[in-house]
Amino acid sequence: MKRLFLLVSLLVLSKFSAQTWATEDQYIQKFAKYAVEEMEKYKIPASITLAQGLLETGGGQSRLALEGKNHFGIKCKEDWTGKTMKHTDDAPNECFRVYDDPRQSYEDHSIFLSTRKYYANLFNLDMKDYKAWATGLKKAGYATNPRYASILIGKIEKYKLYEFDNISSKEVLYAVLKMYPNLKDDRAFMAQLEPEKSTRKTKDPVIIEVPYKQTSYAQQQKRVERIKTKAEMLNSILIKSHPNDGLKYIVIPEDTNVAAIAKKFKISESKLVKWNELEGDALHKNDIVFLESKNSAGNTATYKAEAGEDMHDIAQKFGIKLNKLYAKNRMDEGQRPSPGQLIYLIDRKPRN
Repeated sequence: MKRLFLLVSLLVLSKFSAQTWATEDQYIQKFAKYAVEEMEKYKIPASITLAQGLLETGGGQSRLALEGKNHFGIKCKEDWTGKTMKHTDDAPNECFRVYDDPRQSYEDHSIFLSTRKYYANLFNLDMKDYKAWATGLKKAGYATNPRYASILIGKIEKYKLYEFDNISSKEVLYAVLKMYPNLKDDRAFMAQLEPEKSTRKTKDPVIIEVPYKQTSYAQQQKRVERIKTKAEMLNSILIKSHPNDGLKYIVIPEDTNVAAIAKKFKISESKLVKWNELEGDALHKNDIVFLESKNSAGNTATYKAEAGEDMHDIAQKFGIKLNKLYAKNRMDEGQRPSPGQLIYLIDRKPRN
């Protein structure tokens, strides 16, 4: 009887083990959606992001991921003002970024790649060419491991992560279910699909914090709407690549300020002011804001100034430092161009 009981127990355990998945599979099930969302916003292949997350966190089990919700091993750097933790990596007790939520880590990873000049060439690659992206990351110095590219490619092909490069954030959970059919018995996972069905035509909700003030209900509701609108506006901003050597920039969708943009992209206010030669904190709808230092010359030889434009407008339009633009055109600081005036963007204006 004891032998029979033992045999049945072993069979049950064997069946149970066969239905459980490895840590890396569980990581894919949980974080594939974040990778696809970031692909839509920043044009980084979801397969690459997810493979990097798998590798950096050891399938979500690393200390940085568990304690700091840091999934990509991003260190503090000089521009980080958030929470930090010490962790031994290339050297003892290095400073790493800490996030409140893994989704923040995913977006910070996207911002990290899209705003640093040594990764600019990646964004000229085909977004579905994961092999080229993996090789490009290694070439740009993302990791010191000489096998980094082949490891990423191995992860992508082992788990067919390339399939996530061809779907939208609204379809990603169904793609995960197709990869892992046994998830149909997972109530928590299946519960996520119900909201997907009912909100396919709506945008993902924006989580906002409303500081409390003792005021009337109507006033507080107006305040909530203002903050909600601002949060949605910031969430809609996409980083673009400028024709002038791929400089990273954004276009302001609604009136805002430097502080809000600095917080969104984790860049100091002083750098944004310096790079964009701003005289104040205010930013207006359709303003061009660069997320890195502009170049000393443009990508086209000349430009005819339009009515109402000043030299700062032209400098922003073509990604040129304002003082260089004045010098090229033999103009004094503050001098305005005439409508139709030929503005030199690469070479210096010839003497009359």
